[in-house]
Amino acid sequence: MTKHIGILTAGGDSPGLNAAIRGAGKAAQGHYGMQMIGFQDGFRGLVDNRFKRLDDNALSGILTRGGTILGTSRDKPHRMLFGGKIQDMTNVIVENYHANHLDALVCIGGGGTQKNALKLMEKGLNIITLPKTIDNDVALTDVTFGFDTALGIATDAIDRLHSTAHSHHRIIVVEIMGHRAGWLALGAGIAGGADVILLPEIPYDLEVVAAAIRERSRSGKNFSIVAVAEGALPTDKASLVREAEQRKLNATSKKEKKDAREDLAQLNEEYANHTVVLSKQLEQMTGLESRVTILGHLQRGGTPSAADRLLATRLGTVCADLIAQEHYGVMVAARGEHAIPVPLREVAGNKKLVPTDHPWIISAQRVGTCLGNTE
Repeated sequence: MTKHIGILTAGGDSPGLNAAIRGAGKAAQGHYGMQMIGFQDGFRGLVDNRFKRLDDNALSGILTRGGTILGTSRDKPHRMLFGGKIQDMTNVIVENYHANHLDALVCIGGGGTQKNALKLMEKGLNIITLPKTIDNDVALTDVTFGFDTALGIATDAIDRLHSTAHSHHRIIVVEIMGHRAGWLALGAGIAGGADVILLPEIPYDLEVVAAAIRERSRSGKNFSIVAVAEGALPTDKASLVREAEQRKLNATSKKEKKDAREDLAQLNEEYANHTVVLSKQLEQMTGLESRVTILGHLQRGGTPSAADRLLATRLGTVCADLIAQEHYGVMVAARGEHAIPVPLREVAGNKKLVPTDHPWIISAQRVGTCLGNTE
């Protein structure tokens, strides 16, 4: 009996999404004889029942395209703006799942998507997820597709900034995406030869950073590149954020949780322009002119790299295999050259952060890169 599959892309866009859709769709249809539809704009399309059939023609020519042919959104099934107010639309999603006679739903996304997919699994739907995000912070997978492309873009930006920093004897502070996890800033910083790399996982001491730049000046190197993740914070501010996060985690009532959430949001708002503040502080403390470059959404755009196309295709085809085996409730994870199913319950709600003893950290320290701390 023919299996009917739904697929969607949720959260932020990322290079490799179309390659994953293509890999899953071609394997499901061409190899297993399944039929697939794609819901548009993430979970929002599943609520509105907006979809298109992903036949061979629809999947043709999309391997090299950035973004997603299905569109995406950050809507959450259990907290969606609908009819002018926030509502739990999970039951509507369940109804549409069954109305379309689906045997499985494939959700492609990052950490938030894994959590949303788990909620649907708990409602009895057959769910499989694929891990994408340029932040590379999804738990239990070696790597997420989208990361390699973004890493190349950020590295290329640092390469280009070296010449202007050297010519004008400046400090160039380049902000790289990564609110909670510093994989992208760390990888691009090392590959691009940044002199300072600041990560969310390692709160920085401003004086340590300034001292490292002054030392470079004394040794005749009159420019510096500072690669900073958007979530990197100085030690004092980082402790306030961690305290608010802990209060939210330990909250025993809705009011306590709401208060902690509001405090956390206020802190994040206050530190939203921290890269600009950091640049001004370093200029004052070192006497060197300082400029800021914020890469922002450039890191998500463009043609996916060969590595991301290959990874997304591998994970997508294994996803089709798992559907054929009726192996649901899992995320397809990259492990070495293999792709394996891992329980969605173990993925959702967890983040893969940069360990302070990670080989990349050690390599950065060995080549003399300042990480903003005294170790």
